[in-house]
Amino acid sequence: MGLPRKALISLEATPYYHCVSRCVRRAFLCGRDERTGQCFEHRRQWIEDKLLELSQIFALDIGAYAVMSNHYHVVLHVDAAQAAAWELREVVKRWHQLCKGSPLSNRFARNEALDAAERARLTELAEVWRARLMDISWFMRMLNESIAREANREDRCTGRFWEGRFKSQALLDERALAACLAYVDLNPIRAMMAESPETSDHTSVQQRIKAAEFRRQPQALFPFVGNPREPMPAGLPFRLQDYLELVDWTGRCLREDKRGAIPEQLPPILDRLQIDPQHWLYLNRNFESRFKTLVGSAHALRRACAQLGKCWAQGVRDCERYFSPPTVP
Repeated sequence: MGLPRKALISLEATPYYHCVSRCVRRAFLCGRDERTGQCFEHRRQWIEDKLLELSQIFALDIGAYAVMSNHYHVVLHVDAAQAAAWELREVVKRWHQLCKGSPLSNRFARNEALDAAERARLTELAEVWRARLMDISWFMRMLNESIAREANREDRCTGRFWEGRFKSQALLDERALAACLAYVDLNPIRAMMAESPETSDHTSVQQRIKAAEFRRQPQALFPFVGNPREPMPAGLPFRLQDYLELVDWTGRCLREDKRGAIPEQLPPILDRLQIDPQHWLYLNRNFESRFKTLVGSAHALRRACAQLGKCWAQGVRDCERYFSPPTVP
């Protein structure tokens, strides 16, 4: 039996989460089904468009995403400070972009006068909406329900499109975050759907590469802001060029299946994060299958367990091996 989502997500532990949602029975409901010959590739664009649209409504930033033929991955950053700073009107406006709202909130949106009691009720309701607008489960619900309705309308049928629950992994430190970002961006290469990151359709890395050609970063994605420093701006704690070099290097190694010899010229980000290159390639082949709900160094896992009220977390030994910094002799 799966754990309740509140036992898996704690903003005290980390604001970063890797989420995966799969089509029912892992059927190719968003790609080409070789068995039946039907093609639904256009639905991958639906998912990508809706994902980016929702990120502009919720207090959630997209670090990486990859839309595959029967599932999608997304790395989300919860911006609790942004949600807390929204005024009442902003909360109502954003919620109305998702739902009809209440009669009271619609009167407020039309600038109709509210008495003190009505305003108090609306404020109380808006606090519920504020919490939902920074909630990963609500984000995934809105995304999946929208795509399911559209797909069922196209197929002229009813029924479930997605598996009941999405998988989530808490990314507890920089090493886990870097490994997961690259794992997500390189999904099409591992699946042999693309030859390189720049030809990987429906991925965040393709968007970042295209924008980098004009010395920009995609507006809809959480930006790379460079190595940690004070004061640290909001964004992913790596240099964009370092990350793109890392993804390109990793993609080449995965394509050529370099399980033995590793090229001498290593991406500088691996040196900064103190990750063994062999371990790095292992992570990019097995991140989702090898690690469970908490991912990071053994120290970060123990701290997260304490914050979640857990006595133990599955995968501590693997996290110790692949994410804990090397010991100095």
